Amino acid sequence: MTSQKPIGVGTNDSAQSQAAVLWAARRAHRAGLPLVVLHVVDDRWVAEPYPWFGTLQQAGEELLKTAARRLEGAVPITPATELLTGSVGGSLAKYSKKTSMMVIGSGSGHLGGALADRALQVATAAKVPVAVVGTQDLEGRSGVVVGVDGSPEATQAVAFAAAEADREGDELTVVYAVSVPDPIIDAGVTPGALADLIVDEDRVVLSETVAGLKEDYPDLTVHQRLETDKGPVDALVEAAAGARLLVVGSRGRGAFKRLLLGSTAHGVLKHLPCPTIITRTQAITNAI
Repeated sequence: MTSQKPIGVGTNDSAQSQAAVLWAARRAHRAGLPLVVLHVVDDRWVAEPYPWFGTLQQAGEELLKTAARRLEGAVPITPATELLTGSVGGSLAKYSKKTSMMVIGSGSGHLGGALADRALQVATAAKVPVAVVGTQDLEGRSGVVVGVDGSPEATQAVAFAAAEADREGDELTVVYAVSVPDPIIDAGVTPGALADLIVDEDRVVLSETVAGLKEDYPDLTVHQRLETDKGPVDALVEAAAGARLLVVGSRGRGAFKRLLLGSTAHGVLKHLPCPTIITRTQAITNAI
């Protein structure tokens, strides 16, 4: 293990964040990494005078102690705790520079929808891979699923997912969802052979994406899935329905470069099928 930076996990004591803390603790224990449990006191709306702000901080400290106590007897790890102040998403994203991975509960849509969700905020702005954990029952799940589209972000996601699957003895499923012309709807507009040509070309992209995995991981079983009748989000959510982990890149080939979180990653987090890791191109590609 080349990095001893801790795994950081945010908590607000919701069911999702409790699941995230437990997931992060188990991962940190397996990887031999420290764990730090974080809580943010949102002070953006606080105006002078605020004599009761100390009460919020005290409540935050108690919440962190409770989160740490829940791990006793469940995972043989003693976490550090840290109380932050500021905006929740911004504070956790800024703290991510000190970590090897950030973990956060999936949360739920509010204030007008999932765009306001803390999980989306952190996944968008963090500097390291971000794991988003829901409350799904993970008992009996197996396999790692990764989405690809030929982009550099997807290539890194595959490298991360392959290392993860190989280390845990899982099989890896690589999913590539593409749109092809409908032979009936597009009749007279697109030559019928074009759909087959597009599929053939994308099959080559998929094969090239996984080409080096056998050499790096000779014992890893890799499945390739090319989807032509589903969008990327639907294809990944369906493929990961029984998986232990889903991995996606922060942005794909079709994302606007000004967007820090691509539409596929965004959509998957809104329909979370299992614990999902969003990788980063600037982050170290070794799985944690």
